[in-house]
Amino acid sequence: MNLLVTSSPHIHSGARTSRLMGDVLLALLPALFAGVWFFGLRALVLTGVTVLSCLLSEWLFRMLTRQSNTLPDLSAAVTGVLLAMTLPASVPYWLGAVGGVFAIVVVKGLIGGLGQNIFNPALAARALLVLLWPGWMVRYAPAGAALDPTALSVDIVSAATPLHHMVMPALPTESLLDVFLGNMGGCIGEVSALALLLGGGYLMLRRVISWHIPAAYLGSVALLTLMFSKGQDPVQWMLYSLMCGGVLLGALFMATDYATSPVTPGAQLLYGVGCGVLTVLLRYYGLFPEGVTYAILLMNACAWSLDRLAPPKRFGAVKGGGVQ
Repeated sequence: MNLLVTSSPHIHSGARTSRLMGDVLLALLPALFAGVWFFGLRALVLTGVTVLSCLLSEWLFRMLTRQSNTLPDLSAAVTGVLLAMTLPASVPYWLGAVGGVFAIVVVKGLIGGLGQNIFNPALAARALLVLLWPGWMVRYAPAGAALDPTALSVDIVSAATPLHHMVMPALPTESLLDVFLGNMGGCIGEVSALALLLGGGYLMLRRVISWHIPAAYLGSVALLTLMFSKGQDPVQWMLYSLMCGGVLLGALFMATDYATSPVTPGAQLLYGVGCGVLTVLLRYYGLFPEGVTYAILLMNACAWSLDRLAPPKRFGAVKGGGVQ
């Protein structure tokens, strides 16, 4: 008789990483299509550059460190698409490539690979790009701009985004319908609230993500911006705060990253609230009008502690450490 001893978990759903990552890629398609619709084919080419950069970096890093090939799990492709979603369509292609290399090699690979990274690779790469090349990262093309996809870089007159108006503070000049559909300046994947909600809904239906983090994140942003409105109409101020910038992209696709978010439901709620509170604080008092990137990265560092703070109830456990 042979006794096979393996590590936990002994019961699992059968879901593979490639299936989960494939669902995320499918969920990102509406936002990508919206970005191409409003900013032209250059948005698609830039996304291809970031994805290719991530794939090549992962393959080369794994080969040089003599590790198995992990490209089939699609995690590097997801990182590449998510990174592109956080970039203006007008940035140089080389900048997107640099972000992809940093995300895969430094943030993911050197830490130990998939599931070992402390910070979300795409957001960490965006934070680096904002730090090193802020001029490119805040140069937003207006919706409908005919950006040349063959140009390595595009010199444009930066368009004011709704968040820039809200810093004044003032309500944006774009209507709520335009903001909901995505007819405004901004990053490739953050402009269309409709596209992001469709993608997020798909992930929830497929049970790739749960409702805890998005609901806590969006709910805390909604409550705080309603209570501490800077506009004449608190409800409109709240709606613009939710749909402008990267709040929806962050709540549905970034903050829910398995490796960098808590596991237990209670911890996920605390994590989402923390992301929302920090986002509002950074938007109101930070140097840049957007606060989603740094809010999520700061909460990434707290994910493990939150799991310890709000552990799940053990089946059959009673006070005193015994079991029933």
